Amino acid sequence: MQSALLLAVRHGGRMERGSRRRSEPEETDKGRMKRTIIKDWKTRLSYFLQNSSNSSKRKSKNAGKRRNYFRPSPEEAQLWSEAFDELLANKYGLAAFRAFLKSEFCEENIEFWLACEDFKKTKSPQKLTSKAKKIYNDFIEKEAPKEINIDFQTKNMIAQNIQGPTHTCFSAAQKRVYSLMENNSYPRFLESQFYQELCKKTPISRAAQGT
Repeated sequence: MQSALLLAVRHGGRMERGSRRRSEPEETDKGRMKRTIIKDWKTRLSYFLQNSSNSSKRKSKNAGKRRNYFRPSPEEAQLWSEAFDELLANKYGLAAFRAFLKSEFCEENIEFWLACEDFKKTKSPQKLTSKAKKIYNDFIEKEAPKEINIDFQTKNMIAQNIQGPTHTCFSAAQKRVYSLMENNSYPRFLESQFYQELCKKTPISRAAQGT
């Protein structure tokens, strides 16, 4: 009986040590996965910033001047959590949010919202008509390549409105998509690892403190 108990204790000890050994690789894997996620975010963010910069260059008269976008300070990034508009108004913040939506496979929402913002600034009637048709074909019609999630009545109203387009053609749909992003995607973005990394303050080294 005693020998059986001793064997059980020894076996249990080996199992406990074995579980500890297995937990160490698990922690390593988690750390590696976190670094991979952050790296993937940075790659996507660089892509959106580069595209945004190239778009601005084409529209700008001073196309020869290169525009640089710097990583925001932790204090600046923390401002994005105060209001959704604060995030959208910041070039880096907008690019980060677009990268996040792409990772969630719902980037059509922010792309539609941006297309509507551009549409409302259009002055030429001819361009207004062509842009209205493009937005409808890209985001509104059934089985559109970037179809957004709006109700049937709003879709029908837009289909009628674009026959004689005005700057308010897509207002109802844009408000719906904005609300969807603000109440669903935005809170998840604020909880994402990438955003948390941006908000972290870099520790000051002793050498730097001594200078």
